[in-house]
Amino acid sequence: MRADEAQSLLDKYIDDAFVAGLQQARIIHGRGTGALRRVVQDYLRQHPSVASFRQGVEGGDGVTVVVFNH
Repeated sequence: MRADEAQSLLDKYIDDAFVAGLQQARIIHGRGTGALRRVVQDYLRQHPSVASFRQGVEGGDGVTVVVFNH
């Protein structure tokens, strides 16, 4: 999936996970060129419901783990 195609899916996923009361969520964006990872992390930096995020232990730099503000 291209980065511009992923934006609306990412927005819905993060909002749904937060509303569901999840403490954290995983976003699997793959490694590739890193473009999708950059889009995901730039988005998360600005999202008011996101407390922090980090690289996933499982999946390495192909996964981003999001921790929510609750």
